[in-house]
This record gives sequence, structure tokens and C-alpha cells, in this order.
Amino acid sequence: MTKADIVNEIAKSTGIDKVAVLETVEKFMDVVKESLTHGENVYLRGFGSFIIKERSEKTARNISKNTTIIIPAHKIPAFKPAKVFMEQVKA
Repeated sequence: MTKADIVNEIAKSTGIDKVAVLETVEKFMDVVKESLTHGENVYLRGFGSFIIKERSEKTARNISKNTTIIIPAHKIPAFKPAKVFMEQVKA
């Protein structure tokens, strides 16, 4: 499902104009990205959490050049689904 599909589905089920729905969905994504950029997790009860995960420094190998490189510690965004959501998907 794409963003356009989500917008169409919400517009169809609520009767709200597609332009307004698209603007709302875009703003929601902007707020989530901005919060994660500032190190704040986003919690949506019954759905899940957008969180920042810490990856520690590790050693990796470049097989083609037969060299070792160090990948520095870094942060990545992640999504952790709520238990209720996970149970619905498993069913």
C-alpha cells in the first residue's frame, strides 16, 4: 500500500477532501521525522512506537578488497509495533 492508497482510503471512508487528507498525512510524517531527529520517541497507543535505536561500533570486512573497516556507532529510526497490533497481524 502506498501513501496515495492510504490517502484515497481515508478520504473515501471519512468523506474528507483528498487534498486535506494528503496534507494531514504529510504533516504527520513531518512531525514524526522532526521528533526523531531531536531524539524524541513517538508513541501511538494501540499502534506502536517510532523509536531511535543505537547501533554500536563494529568491525566489517570489504571482501573484494580484503580489507577491514570500522563502522562507527550511529543511531537509526525504527518502528516497534504495539502488542495489540502484533496480535491482530498474527491472527
